[in-house]
Amino acid sequence: MKKMEEYVRAIPDFPEPGIIFRDVTSVLQDPDGLKLAIDSMAALLDGVDYDVIVGTESRGFMFGVPIAYQMGKGFVPVRKKGKLPCETISAKYDLEYGSAEIEMHKDAIKPGQKVVLVDDLIATGGTLAASVDLIEQLGGTVVKVILLMELAGLKGRDKLAGYEVASVITYEGN
Repeated sequence: MKKMEEYVRAIPDFPEPGIIFRDVTSVLQDPDGLKLAIDSMAALLDGVDYDVIVGTESRGFMFGVPIAYQMGKGFVPVRKKGKLPCETISAKYDLEYGSAEIEMHKDAIKPGQKVVLVDDLIATGGTLAASVDLIEQLGGTVVKVILLMELAGLKGRDKLAGYEVASVITYEGN
């Protein structure tokens, strides 16, 4: 079987010159790659005591739901503003060019619940830091953040200082 890195397609000069885009769709399209990704991310949870998995829209759903299913846990989505039907809480965060806002149902996390936060990638860390904020607003405790990929050169981990963060693949650059 191939290594996880071999399933990730690298696209040079996208979305702009000098950037190497790490494409997760090549992982999702390959049955062996998808299985390896889910199993590798789930293995990052060995020995972790937690109650629920939270995933960020949209690729955090793609990895978080099968991990939650495999581990016998519930799943809570963090969505873009205006996508959830019930009462929500929200957090704004900065993007490279502008800002965004995410939401979570107000009743999604119970006070005292131990939460694992899942996404496909950490770059600058804004989405994940805002997600942590939502979880904590509801009284949850983030016990671990797990990712398929990390772009270490963008220092997203700095926004999650004080939290345990683990990734399957780490790319040193941007």
